[in-house]
Amino acid sequence: MSDIDSERNSLGGRVRRYARVGSAVGGLAARLAGERYLGLSVDKAEHAADLKAALGGLKGPLMKVAQILSTVPDALPKEYVDELSHLQSNAPAMGWPFVKRRMTTELGAGWQKKFAEFEREAASAASLGQVHRGVLHDGRKVAVKLQYPDMSSAVEADLRQLDWVFKLYRRYDTAIDPSLIHTELSARLREELDYGREARHMALYRHMLAEESAVHVPEVVDDLSTNRLITMTWLDGTPFMKFLEGDPDIETRNRVAHNMFRTWYVPFYFFGVIHGDPHLGNYTIRDDGSINLLDFGCIRVFPPAFVKGVIDLYRALRDDDEELAVQAYASWGFTDLDRETIDVLNVWARFLYGPLMEDRTRKIQESGSGLYGREIAEKVHGELKRLSGVRPPREFVLMDRAALGLGSVFMHLKAEVNWYRLFHDLIGEFDVETLARRQDAALSAVGLDRPE
Repeated sequence: MSDIDSERNSLGGRVRRYARVGSAVGGLAARLAGERYLGLSVDKAEHAADLKAALGGLKGPLMKVAQILSTVPDALPKEYVDELSHLQSNAPAMGWPFVKRRMTTELGAGWQKKFAEFEREAASAASLGQVHRGVLHDGRKVAVKLQYPDMSSAVEADLRQLDWVFKLYRRYDTAIDPSLIHTELSARLREELDYGREARHMALYRHMLAEESAVHVPEVVDDLSTNRLITMTWLDGTPFMKFLEGDPDIETRNRVAHNMFRTWYVPFYFFGVIHGDPHLGNYTIRDDGSINLLDFGCIRVFPPAFVKGVIDLYRALRDDDEELAVQAYASWGFTDLDRETIDVLNVWARFLYGPLMEDRTRKIQESGSGLYGREIAEKVHGELKRLSGVRPPREFVLMDRAALGLGSVFMHLKAEVNWYRLFHDLIGEFDVETLARRQDAALSAVGLDRPE
């Protein structure tokens, strides 16, 4: 049996994955349920540390999902959030025997001759794959990203486990119906297994950001890339936290914030595309404050009407236009919202849009704790629990993830920026039909179909 056949989603692979993750995820669910229903005393801090250790050592989507859930206020107890929020893209790398097998399977027995240099030790390792440095015969430095073995089975097994946890949590917390959240995470994680699609995402970002001189996107080396291997040009830069350790001055920090804002929101407001994972391992910073965007697995293409809804809600809150707010929520896919529920949702919206409402230089969040938006979101969650709850549209998973993740980045930077002007520079000439045509042309140019 070939490596390709053995790594397809299989019953045996899923069973092995269930066994590996069952104690970690099942332990979390059992402890939460025992505390809720049986009054058992649970040392959450101790178990949260055990859970982080288990997930951090498991290659695959659970680690990525844990990172996302740690940013959703009240989705997990505070102790778990504190631990899971530290999960980074630094899982233990696979060794040289795996690297040789994978490279031989993808590029053939003579693969090493295709490189002038190839480093045996991984430069970085994340949830679904690891990266090695290399040099081509023409002198170009490259990053070679290899997918771990049996990831298809791991994804399917982990998604089943996640569905089980969501259903258990839903039994005693009615504020959020997570069914469409699971649907969205499932679709995006399955896409991340297709490195051919990720290569097209990379080409899409090179297209969308071609005129942004402060953003750098790698170029794929097509003849050294497959559906489980991407070879791309290497971009030198400094990881975010190491950049902050250098104690940059306020002008540099503000410049980085400005560039990060445009890196994420030029694609969204001009093309209806968002990078759904502003995780610290997915970009680096150059000496001039420009941004290297490095990972393109978690990309969301939105219907143009969704982007219009984002701008409509901003204008509705600015002008106190209740009818326009109702239309905006409806355009996103919210259904059967009563007046009181809309008022509660507007509390969260006013927080997110707040920095964009004031034509002045300010920090992204001027009060509260060090976790961006947590206090407001917990208040909103409590009110939704009191009411009938809501079922967030699936598009909100990555949109909210991007907003919260970037807000956290801007807080770490202690940036003081006129967010109002940054925002209005992007939406000043917005037209939904123009965006639709621009989006169609961009997707066609790189050979991407619309995702489900």
